[in-house]
Amino acid sequence: MGDVPMKKLLLASAAVSTLFVAGPTLSADLPLAGYPVVVVPPFTWTSCYLGAHLGGGWARKQVTDPVQLVQDSFLGVGTTVGVTTADATPSGIVVGGQLGCDYQFPFGWVIGVEGAVSGSTMKGNRTLPLPLGNPGENELVAATNDFIPSVTGRVGYGIDRVLLYGKGGVAWAGDKYRVTGNFQGTPFGFEGLDNRIGWTAGAGIEWAFSRQWSVSVEYDYYNFGHKYVLMSDSINVLSGYVGATQSVQIVKAGLNFHIWAFDR
Repeated sequence: MGDVPMKKLLLASAAVSTLFVAGPTLSADLPLAGYPVVVVPPFTWTSCYLGAHLGGGWARKQVTDPVQLVQDSFLGVGTTVGVTTADATPSGIVVGGQLGCDYQFPFGWVIGVEGAVSGSTMKGNRTLPLPLGNPGENELVAATNDFIPSVTGRVGYGIDRVLLYGKGGVAWAGDKYRVTGNFQGTPFGFEGLDNRIGWTAGAGIEWAFSRQWSVSVEYDYYNFGHKYVLMSDSINVLSGYVGATQSVQIVKAGLNFHIWAFDR
């Protein structure tokens, strides 16, 4: 009978040892009483945002009949025979801002709309001879791109905090053209402003490094077709038209702050 109390004592000691060893592990797996469990919601691209961008751009501008503009303005319509084209290739810095909203579906696809405006320092020029002028007389054809606004829709796929997307929509261009030089010893300076509408398409990648901030890299192509531009020379009170066909390419980096974020 003396062995029974001893056996009970040994069993009790083993049970206490087991609780002592397993206790910290069990307590770590259980929430502490009185402390709420914080559940971090999954990241979503559903939000509205505003931001800024900086990059570089280059354009192709084909200015048609700038020689005819000068020679026919001085000597009369029909004086110049043939067609001349000046291929100007402006390039420079672009800087601007954007505002948009996105919605992410549960299976990852993202749709959105964005409005953006880019100011530009893109400029280029080309020199052409004036065959009916004095020997050695040329004209300088210069083209600049001042600003490019756009309104685009975009479709992408979100992989957690990374968004791959394509975009497309409508765009506008504000340009300036100048044709300057000397003709038969007389200086001239034709200028023309051109505001036109076109289309744009592009693609990019965006990374959210926090729930409110993201950075992006984007490529955009713009096509503004062909249009005639009225050119005026205030020195000699002359005017005429040149044709202008242009396309623009821009690569830019952006920084966005996400506001009115839903389920974030």
